[in-house]
Amino acid sequence: MDYRNQYRSFINSYYLSEGLRITFGLTLPTIIGTYLHQENIGITMSLGAVCVTIVDNAGPVLHRKNAMLVCNLVIFIASLLTGFVVGSAFATVILIAVFCFIFSMIGVYGARAGSIGLAGLFVMVLNFTQRTGTEAIILNALYILCGGIWYMLLSLSLYSFRPYKVTQQALGDLIETIGTYMFLRTALYEKNPDYDRIYINLLEKQAEINDKQNLVRELLYKSRDIVKESTNTGRITLLIFIEINDLFERIMSLQLHHRVFHQYFDSSDILQVFKNFLLLISEQLNETGISLKSGKSYPVNRLLENELANLRKEFEDFRGKEITAENVEGFIELRALMNACDDFVLRILTIQQYTSYDIKDIKKDSRVQNYDQFVSHQDFDAKVLLDNLNWKSNTFRHALRVAAATTTGFLISEFFPFGHGYWIMLTIIVILKPAYSITKSRNRDRLLGTLAGAAIGVLILMIVKDKHLMIGFMIALMVLAYSFMRTRYLLFVTLMTPYILILLYILNPLNFKNLILDRVIDTAIGSAIALLANLLFSPEWTYRQFAEYLQQMLEANKNYFIDVTSFFTGSPVSVNQYKLSRKNDYVALANISDALNRMMSEPKSKQKHVAEYQELVVLNYMMATHIATLAAIFLGKTKPKTDPEYLPVVQAVVANLDQAMKGLKTAGDQFPLSLPSTSPANASVDSKKSDLEGRLADQGLGKLNQRMTDMVEIRKKELADGITEGHLRNSLTGVKLINDQFNFIWKISEDLLKKLNA
Repeated sequence: MDYRNQYRSFINSYYLSEGLRITFGLTLPTIIGTYLHQENIGITMSLGAVCVTIVDNAGPVLHRKNAMLVCNLVIFIASLLTGFVVGSAFATVILIAVFCFIFSMIGVYGARAGSIGLAGLFVMVLNFTQRTGTEAIILNALYILCGGIWYMLLSLSLYSFRPYKVTQQALGDLIETIGTYMFLRTALYEKNPDYDRIYINLLEKQAEINDKQNLVRELLYKSRDIVKESTNTGRITLLIFIEINDLFERIMSLQLHHRVFHQYFDSSDILQVFKNFLLLISEQLNETGISLKSGKSYPVNRLLENELANLRKEFEDFRGKEITAENVEGFIELRALMNACDDFVLRILTIQQYTSYDIKDIKKDSRVQNYDQFVSHQDFDAKVLLDNLNWKSNTFRHALRVAAATTTGFLISEFFPFGHGYWIMLTIIVILKPAYSITKSRNRDRLLGTLAGAAIGVLILMIVKDKHLMIGFMIALMVLAYSFMRTRYLLFVTLMTPYILILLYILNPLNFKNLILDRVIDTAIGSAIALLANLLFSPEWTYRQFAEYLQQMLEANKNYFIDVTSFFTGSPVSVNQYKLSRKNDYVALANISDALNRMMSEPKSKQKHVAEYQELVVLNYMMATHIATLAAIFLGKTKPKTDPEYLPVVQAVVANLDQAMKGLKTAGDQFPLSLPSTSPANASVDSKKSDLEGRLADQGLGKLNQRMTDMVEIRKKELADGITEGHLRNSLTGVKLINDQFNFIWKISEDLLKKLNA
């Protein structure tokens, strides 16, 4: 692990910038209030600011501004209403239940709306300490509103100074993650690779890449000042995103016959040579991402070109010495890998050149048209909310769960001689999420982080006695905590706990020991309530939804396959349509990978058919990578000729995928055991399917495979006769690569059906 690069990546990241911004936004009101001897006003304004930070996620500036405006209105109203009901236990219980339900339900409108709801719950809980008269309640709400407005103005003003910075940081983060994906792929070139584990790791990383692609896509395509303006920076930023997406597909397309590699070349060092070069590609992607995040151009050097030349020489020397009629198929695959390395270098050098932003006269790229299709749009119609007010809606059940759990936490604090209601409820609200697996993970992280953070806080207070130095530690912890707030929850809690303890010690040093114990007890109570609520209150177990995720995955793979193979059959779709189906396929892959990970975090009794699901997910991933390989072949420098003989294979694969989707719709959440292949109805369906697909496969694959066999035999004969540079040398690699992909995809579609009917 390269800790130096991790450090460089972190200090140039959006998350550190956010940590600094939030820390400044929260501390300044308190500092000014303390200077003016109005500490309470300053702290109250900081509470308003901290609520608005929750909704200030990375995204288009218009969305952020609107969300912060709505959030300010929500926290103002919530502060007023909470202030007026505090003092009456009955009214408070009603308020908690209603607020928790409403603010959780608005999550149906997306993550940013859910963040507004969370901010509303935060301000409700933090206002339970207010017990004074009407004037004080109104002033308290106004101070909270002022704090929220202050933070909103700070955030928007910083954006106006550097409008492209967030996009560049998010784009650099995406490039680094793709570099990690390439690093994971290099495991395929080690001896005795564990293919299943490698593919699962790649799937998990692909899901992460999809999230980062969606963020950058929103930042670019929903920001008019980037997409529609004429500045060089905006156009080049957009071009970098297009290039890196194409590069990622090219990396995914490196789905060669790895078993053939190991069969022929494990006794030599050539696979290690290629692995080392791919590791260099991974490093270059990481360096390029860091350069983009830092705002510096990538330093011009010829490292990649020199290493590529060395690789090509080693490959040609090895080929000249080792190629024979027996291993010619292995060298065909190795040639395809060499060609892919050429393509990687060309694309990376292009992206590195773009990071200088010095390229003049960049025209509107023809690859960006109808960009609106590539971003999701949230419908804020009231009908969406009304349609979810039923027991079938997971959001509805989650809203009831939050209301019940938070009310229980409040009642425990009211009627038992321990616990502080606001801290218990805060713990519940933060931990409790719609998915059981996320709640479980948050619960663990909250407890561990609180204990570890408390130990760190006590250690700092034992060593540091100077108040100014304490404040320095507190600010440093704040910056770090808020830098990890959206990415690593355990680290966030571990860093947040000591900074809160230091703050409490500064404010009330005499009662500090009791405060520490109270916080640990309150956190434990809140965690227990959240875990029990999520376990017992009708959670949405993933196995019930998995058939739906599989249907979406199969549909996405089918559309992606149809659009890509249209280039080969002579009736091509538009490049825009192909890229849209590619995007949808990657989203479906990310969704099904996330679903599998969630299921594996759930109780063992709810992990139904997890091994079978894992195999199906890997098969779908492999199909997507083989389709990506076909796309990369056609969109490469030398386009293959179209051939109508591919059409029967396309029809056979589509028929298999349609049959699989039909079976899943019938099975529902009982899949796969409700589809026994021995039943008469299924036997009849399978018979008709086999007849149709067998006929299509015979017409298509039979001809393609025979043609390929004839070409390979001719090439073997040339090599046997000592002709190393025969007329088929260049064309054979491309033809065999295409032929292999169609064979792989057909075989995978057959395997999918077998697994579904097992």
